[in-house]
Amino acid sequence: MPVYLDYNATTPLDEEVLEAMLPYLGGGFGNPSSAHSFGRIAKEAIENARSQIAGALGCSSSQVVFTSCGSEANNLFLKGLASYLKPAQVAFSAIEHPSISKSAESLARSGWTTRKIRVDGKGLVDMGDAEAAISVPTGMLSVMLANNETGVVQDVGTLSEMARRKKIWMHTDAVQAFGKIPFDFPSLGVHAMTISSHKIYGPKGAGALVLDKRLTLNPLIDGGGQESGLRSGTENVAAIVGFGVAATLAKTRQEHAASSMAKMKLKLEEALRGMGAAFFSDADRALPNTVYFSFSGIEGGTLVGEMDKMGFAIASGSACSSGKTEPSATLLAMGVSPDLARGAVRVSLGWENTDAHIAAFLEAMRMTLDRLSSMASRLQV
Repeated sequence: MPVYLDYNATTPLDEEVLEAMLPYLGGGFGNPSSAHSFGRIAKEAIENARSQIAGALGCSSSQVVFTSCGSEANNLFLKGLASYLKPAQVAFSAIEHPSISKSAESLARSGWTTRKIRVDGKGLVDMGDAEAAISVPTGMLSVMLANNETGVVQDVGTLSEMARRKKIWMHTDAVQAFGKIPFDFPSLGVHAMTISSHKIYGPKGAGALVLDKRLTLNPLIDGGGQESGLRSGTENVAAIVGFGVAATLAKTRQEHAASSMAKMKLKLEEALRGMGAAFFSDADRALPNTVYFSFSGIEGGTLVGEMDKMGFAIASGSACSSGKTEPSATLLAMGVSPDLARGAVRVSLGWENTDAHIAAFLEAMRMTLDRLSSMASRLQV
């Protein structure tokens, strides 16, 4: 049976999550905006999920705004807030998800300027450059909590303090961090946070933007005024219910799961290093489940394809860009050479992975590297 090692791309639906969703895929089909009992049942289910997510993040239910995904939540923060502010600068790290970087760049058409904050060779935000970036009038700052490719965890708390001193609205994309490392909304000090259901064993089609109560946004979608007027459209009740259960499970299982994955990650790194792999993140500042590496002279896409034939699902970058042949923009921003960046491969672990999976993967990797090396030697003759 194939072994899945691409949990940063998406996760399977947890059985408890599916069980909670099933009633709303059948008899509980009411429109949450309807005044009758069918509508009330659906509305209560949504509010219960909102409470579950708030509980997992240490905020109030009124701060949770449901969206269709993390990308929509990122767009809602930047574009929704920009329409309320006088055009100034929007700053973001050089390794943000495209839903942040492209959204920020789109604001240039309405008078905003953009500023990318540098990262160092380990993928960490350059704090000196961050200070320099916000030394000019800045309306918004967005820095992801954990990078989807490298797994590097940023010091968002310090960045939030810097932003607040300058009266800048601070946002973090916590999609990859949620369920993998401990944090809550108040302790990070941000004004807005994005999370996503399908990264924490929930269904696709549900995300959330968590907001400071003082923050005012314009909606991206006008209509019936759902989600306190911030996101019109009939809610995906079943997906939201699943999201709520997944958030509770993520909070409950996080510590044990992180410990288990960290041990497997250590075994992976030690063995891959012995095979000659180069790594792209500082193990002390990265998610416990993510290993990002490269072998000199081997294209990442080639390695992914060969390992897939062996029954192991890994990635050559982020899921949103893995179909492209260009080197990772994240790695280029870190100063990695284009040739080495093209070979980048990511293994991201999940709750279901075991030591047996790791041992089998490493044996398959050794066999694959030997085969590719032998093929390269024959071509040179």
